Amino acid sequence: MMAGPGGESSAGGGLARHIPVLLDAVIAALDPAPGKTIVDGTFGAGGYTAALLERGAGVVAIDRDPDAIAGGQALAERFGDRLRLELGRFSEMEDIAGGAVDGVVLDVGVSSMQLDEAERGFSFRKEGPLDMRMGREGPSAADVVNRLKAGDLARIFGLLGEERHAGRIGRAIERRRAEKPFETTGDLAGLIERTIGRKPSDKIHPATRVFQALRIFVNDELGELARALFAAERILKPGGVIAVVTFHSLEDRIVKRFLTSRTGAAGGSRHLPEAAAPQPIFEKPQKPVAPDEAETAQNPRARSARLRAARRTDAPAGSEDFDSLGVPALFVTAQLGEKAR
Repeated sequence: MMAGPGGESSAGGGLARHIPVLLDAVIAALDPAPGKTIVDGTFGAGGYTAALLERGAGVVAIDRDPDAIAGGQALAERFGDRLRLELGRFSEMEDIAGGAVDGVVLDVGVSSMQLDEAERGFSFRKEGPLDMRMGREGPSAADVVNRLKAGDLARIFGLLGEERHAGRIGRAIERRRAEKPFETTGDLAGLIERTIGRKPSDKIHPATRVFQALRIFVNDELGELARALFAAERILKPGGVIAVVTFHSLEDRIVKRFLTSRTGAAGGSRHLPEAAAPQPIFEKPQKPVAPDEAETAQNPRARSARLRAARRTDAPAGSEDFDSLGVPALFVTAQLGEKAR
């Protein structure tokens, strides 16, 4: 399963660790059966994949985390050639799947396994290196906070974390790292708490939004999600289903805009001449599904989850239009060695 915003407001681990979010609703949307092939783009602990396989479907399971792929070997031995475990990004599913499929499921965000392992550096509730890299490659969160200018940091925290104190935090980071670079999660979280303060009535830690923003930026999560949606559109057979579980408003907004644009539901302007409506690429999406009280009681990390699902038509796939999905453009000019969208 995946965690909520920043993964911090209920990051205790334990029973929530291997519980797939909205599993019944995901299975109902995908309707797995013998002869069907479904891409699980976020394998994680294998909860969705196992349920799909148990209902007779074949699964191409993808994860960018080598630990997740290694952890799925027992499942691969159990189900044989009906399961393909592939190390990679879900945006690469078109090349990985190698053909048309009947369904795609994405459970977006950081996995509970990653969140609960202090050495991965995702959670400030557990002291660890300031890392946050899902695939263990590329610049880390420590690289970001120690090398980017205060203005760039403020843009990241504001756009990806919706942090209203983004500017103050960016400047505070720049001042502190001149004395000593940031190395651990607790070090950064402590600086943020000292900078903006914390009231006893605060329900979430003041570092939550910054950690969410850093994780999203380090892993290019919103860009990856947009590319994955376009890839899923291209590989789904007519009648195939895409099912996406999101955990915060930035992700959910991208998925909603994608499905709205692909179903022809976006309205035109009343000031312009009527144009022929494009053939819808997906049927009208199902009503979004949220966890019920029983599920959130069992698994508090599920409380912000939303499932959006839609069925593919036989219309040709559309073009990739990132701007229409509202993917923030973050072209960082500092010395990370690469640009991030």
